[in-house]
Amino acid sequence: MRVLLIGAGGVGTAFTRIAARREFFERMVVADYDESRAAAAVETLATAGEGARADERFAAARVDASDEAAVTALLERERCDVLVNATDPRFVMPLYRAALAAGAHYLDMAMSLSRPHPERPYEECGVKLGDEQFALADEWEKSGRLALVGMGVEPGLSDVFARYAADELFDTLEEVGVRDGANLTVEGYDFAPSFSIWTTIEECLNPPVIYEKGRGWFTTPPFSEPEVFEFPEGIGPVECVNVEHEEVLLIPRWVEADRVTFKYGLGEDFINTLKVLHQVGLDRTDPVTVRSSDGPVQVSPRDVVAAGLPDPAKLGDRMRGKTCAGTWAKGTKDGKPREVYLYHVVDNEWSMKEYGSQAVVWQTAVNPVVALELVATGAWTGKGVLGPEAFAPKPFLDLLTAYGSPWGLRED
Repeated sequence: MRVLLIGAGGVGTAFTRIAARREFFERMVVADYDESRAAAAVETLATAGEGARADERFAAARVDASDEAAVTALLERERCDVLVNATDPRFVMPLYRAALAAGAHYLDMAMSLSRPHPERPYEECGVKLGDEQFALADEWEKSGRLALVGMGVEPGLSDVFARYAADELFDTLEEVGVRDGANLTVEGYDFAPSFSIWTTIEECLNPPVIYEKGRGWFTTPPFSEPEVFEFPEGIGPVECVNVEHEEVLLIPRWVEADRVTFKYGLGEDFINTLKVLHQVGLDRTDPVTVRSSDGPVQVSPRDVVAAGLPDPAKLGDRMRGKTCAGTWAKGTKDGKPREVYLYHVVDNEWSMKEYGSQAVVWQTAVNPVVALELVATGAWTGKGVLGPEAFAPKPFLDLLTAYGSPWGLRED
């Protein structure tokens, strides 16, 4: 397998460090708009932890992820079998179309962007996450190629857990609820997100989506329906709220459940900061004109916020604690009520020591590497636009454990 990885930020760099320990691919080109970042991701493999190694399989390149033609040409020039998208959601569609044009498979960790309903944003869906990608499903089906969408940790592993619950643990599912929480702290910062602030603003301030059988998809106000969820392995109780996320749009396509939700443990301080950013317009993505020493320039307020905050990928040495991604399921088995939480916990101390990557980006990156290996070996096969829950879950969960990152199951 020949791989084009686009995006050499925190997740992309962690992806290379994890993949370097595996033998399922023959070449991986790491490309970024800033070629020095791509080169750094490749060069640091030699010192990225025990077992990682620099070898001739890796190369760095420059490409603009918004330039569909340039990405297509790079795929063709490198004879790549698959494009892995490790950029933020703004670049999903040009990369997605480029892979289709080049006859390559495609894998991403976040789906095409949503747009709220123009008149009833907190009641009805407008353009949903992934709608633009699923609109091209017939073309992908005809191409015979696979577009594996939403294959990170959330979405991704959480969707695999949902399919595993449906296949192995329940006869009927009343609710599937993804629950994400952590006890991570960052020394020296009052506000320092552990993941891309651009993406965090997008998913947290958009209307959250809920699915109910018989009603379909609908929306609520941001941060609605707070609940305290008890997370495992010492993390403890965390208040979680509704947040827009891909699982709610993916799981009902392949898993039968009466209700599907996503709730994120943000914390009161984080929520208040996001609300203030929204109130003063700093969450906007459309450019505004500002003065500079070189005259008026056009900048996106959200890009300014991102530029003013520390790079999450570089906070690992200051971070302490654990992050947990998981899927809570409630239903019946053999006529009796059942409730379980399937989860995956990463300790930042472990991920930094073992891979040199902080816990949140490492947890996001390990799952697409596992999925890519399953595709390369033929354990997962398919064509068209498919989510993680479209595939048999056990091969994935077994291989994730073999990577040295086991998952857990708690009976509630």
